[in-house]
Amino acid sequence: MKRCAWAQTPLGIAYHDAEWGVPVHDDRVLFEFITLEGAQAGLSWETILRKRAGYRRAFAGFDPARVARFTPTRRRRLMDDAGIVRNRLKIESTVSNARAFLLVQREFGSFAAFVWGFVGGKPRINRWRSTKLLPARTEISDTLSRELKHRGFRFVGSTICYAFMQAVGIVNDHSTDCFRYRSCIRG
Repeated sequence: MKRCAWAQTPLGIAYHDAEWGVPVHDDRVLFEFITLEGAQAGLSWETILRKRAGYRRAFAGFDPARVARFTPTRRRRLMDDAGIVRNRLKIESTVSNARAFLLVQREFGSFAAFVWGFVGGKPRINRWRSTKLLPARTEISDTLSRELKHRGFRFVGSTICYAFMQAVGIVNDHSTDCFRYRSCIRG
């Protein structure tokens, strides 16, 4: 079975085959991915996949309303949690991003409506013959990054935003010979 070249490890293959590039409209899942993509900055995605269960536990199942209420004491305790990336700025940004996420939900009805609005509500279907050709950022990820930063989000640079867009199916960047390419077009 042909897959995108980056899916090499058992964990990466499972993630690729079941999740990567599948269009997501569930706000909790979108909050999970914007958090995980920010946590990944400077690290490998494999590291984040290994810590994903720890993140779910530490960040209240990625319930943004609960995370937004994390106290300074709870945030300090997370620095001792080996199940997540123990970076103070990333932990603090998850809490402040949860607050910004809730404001976006109030303004747009859902975070999904906000982020999917950048592509007119439908995934961008790219036709890459190889994942080596994938860009690290695009004009749309630049715009999304600027908007998120303007709304108070942190760890949302253009490259992080593009990885987020790929993960949640806002763009389909499976290589055209990957068995997931066509199924992700159908959603």
